[in-house]
Amino acid sequence: MIRFGLICDNEHEFEAWFRSGEDFETQKSRKLVSCPACGSQEVQKALMAPAVSTSGRQAQVALAMSEEQKKALAQLKAISEKIRENADYVGEKFADEARKIHFGEVEPRGIYGEASPEDVKSLADDGVDFMPLPVFPEDRN
Repeated sequence: MIRFGLICDNEHEFEAWFRSGEDFETQKSRKLVSCPACGSQEVQKALMAPAVSTSGRQAQVALAMSEEQKKALAQLKAISEKIRENADYVGEKFADEARKIHFGEVEPRGIYGEASPEDVKSLADDGVDFMPLPVFPEDRN
């Protein structure tokens, strides 16, 4: 998965995940990518600084953790994987799908995806139960 910084023609900046650069272009051409703030489908990739991770840095982080912390991290990773394995990925439609489930418009099921800070606040205001899933360094590469 690749995370792209995106910007719409109204200059709203947001991020979204795609399987590849080609997947982004395909979804964009099919009008499946839209700005979460205004709904514009005129979306372009924004300039982003690359996120570079080196194995040396990861080794330093691992060496800095106690055995207890390493076990806790492994458990957290296992829980996160289990949640993803038993839930439907809904991408940027997370807030809409979560509301439909909360208000009984669709059958209840586990879902995960992306939500903007505004969507998160709105979901909380609506009383929708949700929680962020942790993102681990290896998930970003």
